[in-house]
Amino acid sequence: MLEECSDGPQRTFYGTQFGNTFPLFVHFGVPLWVPEIGGAIDPENEAHDLVMSVFGGMSKGERNRIKIRVRTAMASQAKIEGRFLGGRPPYGYRIADAGPHPHPAKAADGKRLHALEPDPETAPVVTRIFTEYLRGKGHYAIAEGLTRDAIPCPSAHDRARNSHRAGHAWSKGAVRAILANPRYTGHQVWNKQRKEEVLLDINDVTLGHRTKLTWNPLDKWVWSLHPVHTALISPETFTKAQAQRATRNTTLATRERSPRTTDRPYPLRGLLRCGICRRKMQGNYNNGHPHYRCRYPAEYAKSATLDHPLTVYVRQDSVLPLLDAWIARIFAPGRLGQTLRDLHQAQQPPETEAPAAHQEPARSTVTACERRISQYRAALDAGADPALVSTWINQAQAEQAAARQQLAAAGRATRDVLTEPQIHDMIKALGDMSDRLQAAEPERKAALYADFGIQLVYNAKTRAVTVESQPAPTMCVIACPRGDLNPHAR
Repeated sequence: MLEECSDGPQRTFYGTQFGNTFPLFVHFGVPLWVPEIGGAIDPENEAHDLVMSVFGGMSKGERNRIKIRVRTAMASQAKIEGRFLGGRPPYGYRIADAGPHPHPAKAADGKRLHALEPDPETAPVVTRIFTEYLRGKGHYAIAEGLTRDAIPCPSAHDRARNSHRAGHAWSKGAVRAILANPRYTGHQVWNKQRKEEVLLDINDVTLGHRTKLTWNPLDKWVWSLHPVHTALISPETFTKAQAQRATRNTTLATRERSPRTTDRPYPLRGLLRCGICRRKMQGNYNNGHPHYRCRYPAEYAKSATLDHPLTVYVRQDSVLPLLDAWIARIFAPGRLGQTLRDLHQAQQPPETEAPAAHQEPARSTVTACERRISQYRAALDAGADPALVSTWINQAQAEQAAARQQLAAAGRATRDVLTEPQIHDMIKALGDMSDRLQAAEPERKAALYADFGIQLVYNAKTRAVTVESQPAPTMCVIACPRGDLNPHAR
């Protein structure tokens, strides 16, 4: 086997990646050819190692230069032009067309600028939130009033982007985020958050980094020099609200609070949901025993559509023994045949799923739109009116995007049916894992439950837990000891 860096080593390896990966090539006897060296890399040649290290540094330096140029350009566009740089519109606004793109090549491709305009349904709600807050109401009181008046919360108003949320009621977090958003003053604000690369393990830097979002300090935020969209509140109102928030935060900060971090194991963390609101239950140590609790009313306003107690509790030792016994019984060797038949039957696609033939119109639409866009661009090159052609291209792209979304939804709905041999091999692996589960410590059971595909729902009224198991077809779960070898690509 031969591997060649045809794109150049400065594009293949980044930073110290060569030093972390090349020993694998040497171990498995795979020669790595680099055109700049004139052949295969000699692991005993110090000059080769030095050249590859230089290429890694060049790659890292080029990446940093590109990052600086892009961020500088975006900061200038936001500050001087007040340009909308993408993302979701804030609650209270919607995205509007702002004309053709100023770059000729992008305008020829049909790309257009966008701006924010008030949403007639939600803009008055933003004004109401600021008004009530300045009159002395708290976050929860405002959320209760909005829910009581049957005003849809942000996730209920925009279900397309928030299908993963229940949307029953307003939460304190939603009110807090609206009060802290400066774009309601009409100014464009950018660089409120940044992506930061953090070491996975400070004791082993070769494991690489993970990328997380971090809030920038206020002096790093980039404000447009002038208002660029319709303001929902005045700058004076926003300043007063921030001053009031700072006063309340200072008062809360003086109160003693117990640390939120804990080293106590919660094997069912992320797997157990409340049967009333379907939110994940949180681990909580109470009266000397680990519990799982749901405090939906502590964050969300009371809703007539959801009768939720103040707190829903379930003890961990009331669930784990029964759960382990159920797994041992279902995946026991004598039960393999019946479990095999049950899994095979559960894998059968429901009759409501659309067959592949129903996807043909969407595929035809995608192909037709691609042909139309090519024709429109040819007409633009021939001297047609750019504004008219851009309208045609935008319409074709919208139809194409809708057809592709339909194909994607159909693809998600269609499930792959496993064969009986595949399920049999999977159950054998699960049977071995069930033996390990019985002897495992609580802190080590979380990974095993995840392999079994365990999902639990606690019904507080009947005091019963419903368990579902949907194991993955491949039961081989491994972690790369070298971590992410391409952190800058995320």
